[in-house]
Amino acid sequence: MKNSTGNLENDHVHILRLIDIMEIIAGQAEPDTSHIEEVVYLIRNFADGFHHVKEEEILFPFLETRGFSSQSGPVAVMLHEHAAGRDFVKGISEGLELYRKGNKAAAGDIARNMKGYSDLLRSHISKENNVLFRLADQVMSEDDDSIILSKFNSVAKSRYAEKGGDDFVARIGNLAAQYGI
Repeated sequence: MKNSTGNLENDHVHILRLIDIMEIIAGQAEPDTSHIEEVVYLIRNFADGFHHVKEEEILFPFLETRGFSSQSGPVAVMLHEHAAGRDFVKGISEGLELYRKGNKAAAGDIARNMKGYSDLLRSHISKENNVLFRLADQVMSEDDDSIILSKFNSVAKSRYAEKGGDDFVARIGNLAAQYGI
């Protein structure tokens, strides 16, 4: 495993922990809206706004220079799944808005979208960790790996100041503690 793919796999550990939390929330008849809001924030800013940015703006374009296509094959599948994940998050957010306005039936929409997101991401992460990242490791030199990892670190610093992704990890940890995870 290269350092850059290891960095992405480390993000996956935290995203999977967030998914564990989502699955508990999705099973609640009357979920805590502040926790749902926190989950949406963490997905949008950590899973999508931090992790997927590293993939979509750095790793995937690199892979295209090594013959991978963004139109077909593993990179295209990952891009499609990122978009599908965003649709689920939009559904969670829209359901939350309705739920807060008193529409208790919206809890079902929230739960369905959380379950859809969690099912998608568990499969997605498995494909990345076990297939795409292993293929990336094969076509990446040590110099490539260093450059990619440096770019990942630049994303962290430019978007999230000195904390990088650490604040997100702490917030996931705080939320997980409330659910005994």
